[in-house]
Amino acid sequence: MKNFIISLTALLLVFATSCNEMDQYPHNAVSSDNLTEEDARLLLTGLYFYMQNKPTANGYLTQDVVGGELVRGGATGLKDPILLVKDLVTPESGFVSGPWDGFYTALYQVNSLIVSLNKLPDTSSRNEILGVASFFRGLLYYNLVSRYGEVPILEAPVSGDIAASSEAEGWSFVEKNFQTAIDYAPVFTDKNYVSKQAAKALMARTKLAQGKMTEAAKLAEEVIGDANFSLADFDQIFRGKANREEIFTFANLLNESSVNLSASLYSRSSANGGSYTYAPTTKVMNMFEPDDKRTAISVDMQETNEVINKYPGGEVTTDPIIITRLGEMYLISAEAQGLAKGLGRLNELRKFRGLAAVHPATEGEFIDAILQERRVELLAEGFRWFDLVRLNRLESDLGFERKYNRLPIPAKERSLNKLLNQNSYWAN
Repeated sequence: MKNFIISLTALLLVFATSCNEMDQYPHNAVSSDNLTEEDARLLLTGLYFYMQNKPTANGYLTQDVVGGELVRGGATGLKDPILLVKDLVTPESGFVSGPWDGFYTALYQVNSLIVSLNKLPDTSSRNEILGVASFFRGLLYYNLVSRYGEVPILEAPVSGDIAASSEAEGWSFVEKNFQTAIDYAPVFTDKNYVSKQAAKALMARTKLAQGKMTEAAKLAEEVIGDANFSLADFDQIFRGKANREEIFTFANLLNESSVNLSASLYSRSSANGGSYTYAPTTKVMNMFEPDDKRTAISVDMQETNEVINKYPGGEVTTDPIIITRLGEMYLISAEAQGLAKGLGRLNELRKFRGLAAVHPATEGEFIDAILQERRVELLAEGFRWFDLVRLNRLESDLGFERKYNRLPIPAKERSLNKLLNQNSYWAN
């Protein structure tokens, strides 16, 4: 029996004897210097823990704060989105360094597994594990590149200083990993596990971020056409009911997770009626059309507080963390195809949400309609800032300086890594 290194403080030994580890929760696991294929499956299970915790805890809501959708909640704090962002987004801020730390901490675990997998025989089972691990590495680097721009690309655990790669090189690395996941990850069976379809969905998102519209549309349409998925009502998606819209979601079980989105947005079960860090702006509260089926699930008034309502778990439980779902694919396909071919997908989604069709006359009006639909459909799911940056709207729509199109490289990282320069947005 090999000597295992315990990777988590609370190891559940059930995985040592389970006949089907991939079907078990929670996702805790063990690590080893010399892995067999069986050991690798156990360690893969542990990656779900690493991926949903520190990276998610420090990064999930960042985009909606920087995108001007959220302000400080409660009676105190900054209520102006621009002032809040200027307060939070600095090289010295934990708001900036927290996601960076989370992504690279998880990356160490992912890279350790991939290095070990590359030493194993080339079998279909080994390749399946590699596909899932590559998906996680692609997701981590999607978050790093889209937030910080120029970041160090690591394919193995390393020590010592390392320079950042260009943003173009970063995007290429993201695509490389998602392609490996598309090639090797298992087909979809459960929203709580990585699949080929999930990799296609995130590859579509990656292509859209780079303006590769033809490829983005093709991938999104492949996911839309997959018989495993169909649009679902918001009360099914965000109230834990069975649905076929979610493509990949972290189960985020209380006994394995430190991520409580409802505590950041609103804690229903609090004895004093709710406490929260971030709240929607008044504009967000008023942005929904009268017949929009999403409204009651998306926002609410709790006593005198305006709150995000998508995550109702309160202080005593956790809510699932949705990484990608079918509604996003409809909007990617629509935008990527343009007005002539994409309007049908946009209106198909609107009809399902109880809304009348829109009829933009120009490409500019169509993009405006897409941006608004993404705003209401994906509120508090981590897209708004990326959307404004991708469409070159951050400065015009919110009045931010150009530098806020990326987060600065954390100051503490640059003090530790002497080869790491500040990115081009914040260099001057």
